[in-house]
Amino acid sequence: MTSVLVIGAGIGGITTAARLAQQGFQVTVLEKCGQPGGRCGRLVQDGHVFDTGSTLFLMPEFYTRTFTELGERIEDHLDLIRVDPTYHIHFHDGATLALTSDLNAMQAQLEAIEPGSFGGFLRYLNEGYHHYKLSIPNFVDRDFRSLFEFLSPKNLLLFLRLKVLEKHYDRMSKYFRDPRLKIAFTFQNMYMGLSPYEAPAIFSLMQYSEFADGIWFPMGGMYSVIEALTEIAEKRGVTFQYDSPVTQIEVDGRMATGVTLDGGRKLQADIVVANSDLPYVYKELLPDDGTTSRLERKKYGCSTLMFYWGVDKQYPQLGPHNLFFAENLRQSFAPIFEDSAIPNDPHFYVYAPTRVDPSLAPDGQDTLVVAIPVGCVSDLEPKDWTPTLRQMRKAVLQRLNEIGITDLGDHIKFEMNCTPHDWHRRFNLVKGSTHGLSHNLMQLGYFRPQNRHNRYRNLYFVGSSTHPGTGLPTVLVSARLVTERILQEAKVPQTAPIKTPLAISSD
Repeated sequence: MTSVLVIGAGIGGITTAARLAQQGFQVTVLEKCGQPGGRCGRLVQDGHVFDTGSTLFLMPEFYTRTFTELGERIEDHLDLIRVDPTYHIHFHDGATLALTSDLNAMQAQLEAIEPGSFGGFLRYLNEGYHHYKLSIPNFVDRDFRSLFEFLSPKNLLLFLRLKVLEKHYDRMSKYFRDPRLKIAFTFQNMYMGLSPYEAPAIFSLMQYSEFADGIWFPMGGMYSVIEALTEIAEKRGVTFQYDSPVTQIEVDGRMATGVTLDGGRKLQADIVVANSDLPYVYKELLPDDGTTSRLERKKYGCSTLMFYWGVDKQYPQLGPHNLFFAENLRQSFAPIFEDSAIPNDPHFYVYAPTRVDPSLAPDGQDTLVVAIPVGCVSDLEPKDWTPTLRQMRKAVLQRLNEIGITDLGDHIKFEMNCTPHDWHRRFNLVKGSTHGLSHNLMQLGYFRPQNRHNRYRNLYFVGSSTHPGTGLPTVLVSARLVTERILQEAKVPQTAPIKTPLAISSD
């Protein structure tokens, strides 16, 4: 039986392990931390349950396909509730916008902000639909193993149709005049670690997906997805070893032969799959071949400063997903993406999961997560984050005061936080980048690090910094692409289907 070692139990590692075990491989997952999930983890304190990373269940068709290809029904594992309105947006001038699939409600809100804008909104969604329909099957859901394959005449024509050379925010002028509406329909670019002012216009596909396919909430929080996939993997024979950090990938010639664990124990395997952050793997786990310096020069996505607050009362002013935008939008984004710094007037996001699942806090209390986009950091740069945490906490509380939440500071029972250096230390994220390598045009498709090492032919990569990119849905695609390639290159007969078509909504 072919043996596989998977380094890291993030969603990519877990899913790859389950897929390979389903095909008859003997799979062991080695995880640095004491639980699976990686940055998509869970914290529990005094009856409050926090998702530590992703809080949005987007693009449900990618999850459904993964469960189906693993021989499972997603509804047997996850209790999914559609969230609508998806977001409650608060602008600096007191105006608000609740993004909802109710078109009548959207029309009334948009027309109040900018007369005539509802027609632009519908045209924008139509463009997003075409971007989604063209990009997912042609660029996201496939592997590119040569430059010619990526830059084929067909694809070059598609690039033009997908507006890859236009900036997303600039293109919004075709649909809206008001800068508040422009940012309301481009902020999702930050999910890719990109500024809306720099992201390609192709990413309008994300806004289309949110309106057409919805944002969902798995009861129990996003960590329920990790638990479900881990259970499926274990049922298929995968072994998980926790508190087992890998310190080196052993190589011989053009092959990886296994790994060395912290403490010196060595494990051998026929195939190694790295779900750790790809730049970290090259920098810390492999012999230096010049790739580390090339990766260092690439553009990284932003980091995130996190507050996890256990609160002894509830605040009805907050929905499940809440966004607060600064007064000067462009100046607030610039320090994050151009200077790798902390903005003085931050945008931020507040997640209140008890609006959907009251079990995530004690009765009558609240579990709140605050995420503030910040610049990346040098891995070795010492920094005392106490003043920054104090500054950002004050900015958040002052802004919440403006919507009537005047006493939150008095009702926070406890606080936990996570800084860029914490992301680096806990999860080996180079530069503390919570999104991995950025998704600018020259780091997409074939130009993004591939899912297999060029020299070590049995060493594969799955995760945010590999193709197709960051975000839980696309990492699920990465897991499928890696499994497919391993089966092809190991010449192992396929025993179960690994690829079924995605159901792309045309509503």
